[in-house]
Parts: sequence; structure tokens; C-alpha cells
Amino acid sequence: EEVIAQQKADQTGNRPTWFVGVNAYGKGRGRGQARRTGYGYKFETADPFGLFGGKGPAGEPPGQARRPLKRLERKALRQLNLEDNATKQDIKARFKELVKRLHPDHNNGDRSSEDKLREVIQAYNYLRQAGLA
Repeated sequence: EEVIAQQKADQTGNRPTWFVGVNAYGKGRGRGQARRTGYGYKFETADPFGLFGGKGPAGEPPGQARRPLKRLERKALRQLNLEDNATKQDIKARFKELVKRLHPDHNNGDRSSEDKLREVIQAYNYLRQAGLA
């Protein structure tokens, strides 16, 4: 047994070893909290152009850049009478408003607005699938 233990220790030059993939700090089990309180952990950095997700030049959080709209997304927004820069809340509010206004139950059974209602529902569903609503 001693011979086997010595051979195993000789393989690593009699130095201590750890299992691969073991990270005590990753699970909060490490001695102390060296990762969270080490040198430079809480340094303040200057980010005048807002490149790293801090506050913008006016002290406001920078707006998220939105990708350019596709033709069908723009068309769906037009169906809801909205501009290209409409937010999710704007889209949802306009959809609810149009459904209430165009639904046949709210128009005394008048079915003339059914086609417009169907277009509004399809446009909203497309915007939801595209991640805009």
C-alpha cells in the first residue's frame, strides 16, 4: 500500500492535486470569499459612452438598440396604426383597444368589422412571434 501511495505521489512530483472541474468558489463553498472581495472587485470604472451597460451621458440608462424591422413587421405595425418605434406595451395596449372596438359583440352584432378584426389579430400574432409584442 505504501508503495502504491508513493508511486501515485511521484506521478505529480509529490505536489498536492485537485479534481478537474472542482471550483469551490463557484458554489460559494470556498474559504473566505476571495472571489467576491478580492483586489479590484469593486473598482469604479468610467464609461462615458455607455458601452458597458452603465448609465448614459444624461444619467439615464441607455435605450436598447432595436434591430431594423422587416417588411412584414412594419406592415403588422401599420395594421395596428402604430409607428416603427412602438414598445411592447404600446403594441399590447393598441391591440386590446382595437379588439374591444372591432369585436362584433361590442357593435350590436354588426359583422362588417370582422375582416378588420381578423387582420388586427393576425398582425398581433405575427408581432408576438417576431418578439416585438
